[in-house]
Amino acid sequence: MENLRQRITTNPHQCGGRPCIRGMRIRVSDVLSLLSAGLTNEQVLTELPDLEPLDIQAALQYAAQRLDYPQLAA
Repeated sequence: MENLRQRITTNPHQCGGRPCIRGMRIRVSDVLSLLSAGLTNEQVLTELPDLEPLDIQAALQYAAQRLDYPQLAA
């Protein structure tokens, strides 16, 4: 299986350094916002025609990994 993480790129000179999909100006947050608004994967692909199905998976995986970190209880 392809390493989905490679589909997520960051460039300090593009989109304010926010994570994007494959070097395009489609931010991970754009994909997540559309999904959270209730759009299906197919609708997201229609809305953002440069995306590929694996890009949506990569955005979800990226978000999950960013949120999965240990927190120390005080």
